[in-house]
Amino acid sequence: QVRLVESGGGLVQPGGSLRLSCAASGLSLNNWAIGWFRQAPGKEREGISCIITTGLGTYYADSVKGRFTISRDSASGTVHLQMNNLKPEDTAVYYCAADNKLFSASYYCNSRVLDNWGQGTQVTVSS
Repeated sequence: QVRLVESGGGLVQPGGSLRLSCAASGLSLNNWAIGWFRQAPGKEREGISCIITTGLGTYYADSVKGRFTISRDSASGTVHLQMNNLKPEDTAVYYCAADNKLFSASYYCNSRVLDNWGQGTQVTVSS
């Protein structure tokens, strides 16, 4: 059974930083696609960063490129999303997701079709 649990969300001022974590169990980070997605009020779910854990590629949405960084810690089974220079428009529920088909990082982030999802963590950016 695959389980994904997000943590690290909260309230920050514009320009601040947060570090999200996704604790993954029931899978190997060496052969899975892992992604971060977000859902803002009244908007479609957006794929913001995805990686192929075999080392095939990394993808960032234009809206977060240069500000967010995805990384993984194989020893702890955790994927992180470091978010810097946060903006009010980054306010959303953030989800991590995983899939084992291994097409490409951009495919998973753009299609938003993955087999396993966490329950989300709220990020609020406000002055």
